[in-house]
Amino acid sequence: MAAETFLGAQVMVRGSALALAAILSLMPSTAGAGERYALVVSGASGGAEYATQYAAWTKDLASVLVDRMKIERSHLRVLTDTPDAASAATAANVRQFLTTVRRAMSRDDLLFIVLIGHGTYDGVDAKFNLVGADLESAQWAELVAGLSGRVVIVNTSPASFPFIERLTGERRIVITATDSVAQRFDTVFPAFFIKALQGDAADLDKNDRVSIWEAFISAAGDVRRYYQRRGQLSTERALLDDNGDGVGRDAGGNGDDGSLATHTYLDEPLPGAQPTDEALLKLLQKRAAIELDLDELKVRRSFLKPAEYQAEFERLMVELARVNRDIRARAKS
Repeated sequence: MAAETFLGAQVMVRGSALALAAILSLMPSTAGAGERYALVVSGASGGAEYATQYAAWTKDLASVLVDRMKIERSHLRVLTDTPDAASAATAANVRQFLTTVRRAMSRDDLLFIVLIGHGTYDGVDAKFNLVGADLESAQWAELVAGLSGRVVIVNTSPASFPFIERLTGERRIVITATDSVAQRFDTVFPAFFIKALQGDAADLDKNDRVSIWEAFISAAGDVRRYYQRRGQLSTERALLDDNGDGVGRDAGGNGDDGSLATHTYLDEPLPGAQPTDEALLKLLQKRAAIELDLDELKVRRSFLKPAEYQAEFERLMVELARVNRDIRARAKS
């Protein structure tokens, strides 16, 4: 499945700017304050076509983690669908790496986990398909429970939603490619999430770094455009949870999630980098969300009465004009 041309997309974060700033002042400003560890698991492929696609995504992700994010190779473990027992995406190898990280990890460290492949839901729990016995979301939760540092878990597989509920926790960011167990079709989210980390297009606040939040909303926006361009209903909708309530929010929705992810980076801090302007970032995210709604409205036009379409179009355009005005005013200040 070929990846589409990457276009950055952001969403609006609601809430009090002063309250948010107070919360963020108590949080680590970067993910580079300590050691950084990464686990990339490309599970059982289930066919040659999938194997080729998963291998390409895995290679690209591993490359960006080492070459762009400068994560030490000794801190990166890549597990795939391979006959090589030491590198196979098995539950034993997953446990082994996470046990090693648990012993070494401190509070200032960061662990980044990405799951690429197939997922299933049996009516009780979600599973990520590994080589051999699978691990259920509850088992993944046990594996990361009590880790000292921050943990970012990105499950890009179908039916991944229960991972939000199971793995949520303090100082933890959980991203799933779907918002429902009913979304069981193959996902394109991993292609766009990796692209967001590869370049600068997702760097909304132009501080020369891409946060986990920026990567998430950029990828989620591109997923929406991917289906819109094909005139298809989206079979996936990504969610992010980072406030520990296990609910999550999507790229165009409301909610309290996003604060921790906004200040979590995979790369090392840049000397002299511009700090995040919280107020401006919210406005830029709001503008991107409105633009996404306009794109979706065009797809829905044939299903709406002319008067309904015109009323919604005018509402969005007025809102967009107001946000652009506020962005210009903030930029000048």
